[in-house]
Amino acid sequence: MTAHTIRRIPLSVALPAPFRGGVVAIGNFDGVHRGHQAVLDCALDKARALGVPALVLTFEPHPRQLFRPDVPLFRITPAPMRARLLGAMGFGAVVEQPFDRDFSCLPAEEFVARILVADLGIAHVVTGYDFHFGKDRQGTPQFLIEAGERLGFGVSRVEAFCDEGADAVSSSRIRSLLAEGDVAAAAGLLGYRYTVEAEIAHGQKLGRTLGFPTANMALPEGTDLAHGIYAVRLRRENGALHDGVASFGRRPTVTENGAPLLETYLFDFSGDLYGETACVSFFGFLRGEEKFDGLDALVARMRQDEAEARALLAGVRPLSPLDAAIAFAG
Repeated sequence: MTAHTIRRIPLSVALPAPFRGGVVAIGNFDGVHRGHQAVLDCALDKARALGVPALVLTFEPHPRQLFRPDVPLFRITPAPMRARLLGAMGFGAVVEQPFDRDFSCLPAEEFVARILVADLGIAHVVTGYDFHFGKDRQGTPQFLIEAGERLGFGVSRVEAFCDEGADAVSSSRIRSLLAEGDVAAAAGLLGYRYTVEAEIAHGQKLGRTLGFPTANMALPEGTDLAHGIYAVRLRRENGALHDGVASFGRRPTVTENGAPLLETYLFDFSGDLYGETACVSFFGFLRGEEKFDGLDALVARMRQDEAEARALLAGVRPLSPLDAAIAFAG
């Protein structure tokens, strides 16, 4: 599996002709975790069998942001990262349906007739076992099956995917693990290393004066990753990979109540990364964020963090083809 460019298409514009008549997987797919991948793999298999395009239909913003705007939502994979993962899996396009009050009131029958049939011209649709849609969640997988029989498209319903402990894999479980800093356990549920994407920006450049220049990235608001130090791998826009150690947090030794920032020190690298959009994959949690008594103590601990991260990263292997496409050389 190799990553390739995927088309992100807002459903406010007409779907390009080459994507009509395809197999469509429907869902929010926040995390694109192993449970989601069961649905997505089913859609890819069906598209190959029918010889038609494979697409994903999802919703932007996440419906919870509309219905509960006062509750911050930690999105495991914001739309650009989700699209990157879907492209790596082999989808040609992700159709992003604008989700607003008017759309939330759309009756289930109209969703099928207008969105699936008229706008997308689907041949087949794939959903999870618990997918609901339309006003008051009227639409169910069984509703889709009956509509498909009338309107001429097929439907596949994928049952819940459970991990090795027989527990259902869910985005909420993964969010909880990431909030604890347990990126290794989260990777087991995701099927790949948790990865963030952002532009590298100028910082205070204190790390440079200490001998640890960092690539600084502001993560999306609501990112509830535990503050601390991680062994990571950064992928540049040109595909080059660099191992490193990263701090995510408020930098208590050098600033008072700073905004959360991801600062990544790359091993054996010198160069200018400013302005690039990079991906950082998290392989292991080394320690929590600490406040040190001065810069000398901070530097000594950073040297220890570097040694531990190098040792951890020396033995890593891909968890899956998707992990290989995102966090390893292709």
